[in-house]
Amino acid sequence: MNTPVTLIGLGPMGQAMVRSLLAAGHPVTVWNRTPARAEPLVVEGAVLAATPGEALAANELVILSLTDYQAMYDILGPAEDALRGRVVVNLSSDSPGRTREAAAWLAERGAELVVGGVMVPAVLVGKPEAMVFYSGPAAAYEAHVDTLRVLGRPDYRGTDPGLAQLYYQALLDIFLSYLAAYTHATALLGAAGVDAATFLPYATAFSDTLSYYISDTARAFDNGEHPGDAGNAAMMGATADHIVAASREAGIDAALPLAVKSLYDRTVAAGRGKDSWTATIEVMRG
Repeated sequence: MNTPVTLIGLGPMGQAMVRSLLAAGHPVTVWNRTPARAEPLVVEGAVLAATPGEALAANELVILSLTDYQAMYDILGPAEDALRGRVVVNLSSDSPGRTREAAAWLAERGAELVVGGVMVPAVLVGKPEAMVFYSGPAAAYEAHVDTLRVLGRPDYRGTDPGLAQLYYQALLDIFLSYLAAYTHATALLGAAGVDAATFLPYATAFSDTLSYYISDTARAFDNGEHPGDAGNAAMMGATADHIVAASREAGIDAALPLAVKSLYDRTVAAGRGKDSWTATIEVMRG
């Protein structure tokens, strides 16, 4: 029989995970603060536990899909006696530090924490595009990786429980910054009467080229050498200044380009104006 799983937290992501597990033949016990969310899943074959303690007692492997790690404490704290011997796979988002604290909290109660970061929206859970970072005890991860594979391609990053969370946050750093930049660019052109539909194909085509600009950066970031052959920090800072000016002329929020300009200004002030834009990482590192 396929490994039975308990899944706590039935938002859109949790529901998608339950359905993927059921489709793969795993018996699934579920619990949610609002029991009504479980009703369609019960119809599809899941078992609804009456309490978090009952959900924990049902299976060794427990997956959490919650808002953050505080929700884990709120839900599992009153049922902590049922945690002993459990492998808790927490797929909730929070800081790496909070993740490490949670690993210690669970260990004190006889459980192991495997941390996960799901890099796709709910609609892609269980699909070929899905990828999930994991970190934590290697043996606990290996014991359940075949079950976790049902949710998406697993990528194990090591024993430090904070690492999966850090990889997850790092990619979301790129994602959120990109979306903000695209939105600001659309507003900038919109102030001149250019609608978003007209701009979209240009933004899409340009976005497809962005990997070119970072393809050779890892060596500079790792060895601290930033030859300014092209795209030096002073030139990039001047470009950022022009974007700030254009934003102010258009009457749109300039906070985003101001933040970028500040980064280049500080890099130039540190004596790195003739270095590549990659020298900004030295300012970020302090």
